[in-house]
Amino acid sequence: MNHNKKVFLTGSTGGIGKAICEKFISENFKLILTSSSDLKLNELKKMYSDKHSYYKVDISSENSIKECAETINKEHSDLSIIINNAGVTQDNLILRMKQEQWQKVIDTNLNSNYFIIKSLLPILLSKKYGKIVGISSVIATTGNPGQSNYAASKSGMIGFYKSIAHEVAKRNINVNTVSPGYIITPMTDKLNEIQKNDILSKIPMNKFGKPEDVANLVYFLSSDEASYITGQNFNINGGMIMV
Repeated sequence: MNHNKKVFLTGSTGGIGKAICEKFISENFKLILTSSSDLKLNELKKMYSDKHSYYKVDISSENSIKECAETINKEHSDLSIIINNAGVTQDNLILRMKQEQWQKVIDTNLNSNYFIIKSLLPILLSKKYGKIVGISSVIATTGNPGQSNYAASKSGMIGFYKSIAHEVAKRNINVNTVSPGYIITPMTDKLNEIQKNDILSKIPMNKFGKPEDVANLVYFLSSDEASYITGQNFNINGGMIMV
């Protein structure tokens, strides 16, 4: 892999995002990282140094994304890889779900992909080279009670990425999604033993995945070793679902 490549990544402060950052940094890549929080941006700078670039952006906001993308287009014409990892949950049963809960999750998890890819794709098209990876979820395939908004956003991503893959395939741009199952993150840390055992009973490997498992797959799909793979959704869930 050409080590002069540059990666745009959202959701870099979460468990999976951090593992993706560390994987690419270990391979001498330059990162373009975003956060809606000044505090988190400062933390990222302390962790990864001034070699990388940091931008404040609210990815649930069309205008915020467009303003940020305009700057990135000017300052990073050597961008080659786009990884959309940021996501939120606002769980509720459908009859209790407020419209704001639905809209926030759709805006953050799905609409952001549209605005980011639409805004940054011209850089990749001009070079006739690029990799785009979106982080979906096992819930996109299985559904989950109380997460109709999250499931809709994550399954919507898969269809969206497959369609983009068709559109840019002849321009040497690969577009894929990765759907993690239960990965060890602060979210799984909140589960009690009964909840953990209930989930583990549904996973043939009888263990949760590590953030590094996801990062390694994302890195592979961003590499030239994956140059003949596009329009695919990769489940990484210890066998929880096999499709």
